[in-house]
Amino acid sequence: MSRIGKNPVTIPAGVEVTLNGRDLTVKGSKGTLQFAVPADINTNIEGKEVAFTPRNDAKTTRALWGTTRARVANMVNGVSKGFTRKLQIQGVGYRAAVAGTSLDLQLGFSHPVKMAIPQGLTVQVNDNTEIVITGADKHKIGQFAADVRGVRPPEPYKGKGVRYSDEQVRRKEGKKK
Repeated sequence: MSRIGKNPVTIPAGVEVTLNGRDLTVKGSKGTLQFAVPADINTNIEGKEVAFTPRNDAKTTRALWGTTRARVANMVNGVSKGFTRKLQIQGVGYRAAVAGTSLDLQLGFSHPVKMAIPQGLTVQVNDNTEIVITGADKHKIGQFAADVRGVRPPEPYKGKGVRYSDEQVRRKEGKKK
């Protein structure tokens, strides 16, 4: 029995959840999100709760049960409250700027790195060194933040690079003479 999947998702005021076949749509003040519920999971919308039950007792179905519940809970939180992810840039000459629908990064390469901002996300840059990504889709925010960090991950000797604001970079000692 899934400890996460067995708990129903409560729907707050101002959020509308509809099921059309296998497609679950969540509408709220921050936008609209869609999710294709796996075929092995039953979905029941009763009043202000969405409950999920597995159709069989297979291992993959039990794994999808908790995942489905967590994804829908994140969708409900996203369209009502929204999600935020912060990145910090450290290094001499390292900076970021938003230009239209792209994020321009100067991270010590011979060229600036331009990254297209995904649909539904907003990106702010504070003091050229802090990137704030906000939106309703937690998965999309996390993926874009990981892509930005992946351009120049923090290195362990000087700590230069792009890191999450809550990330602790493990530092190493340099060579000894």
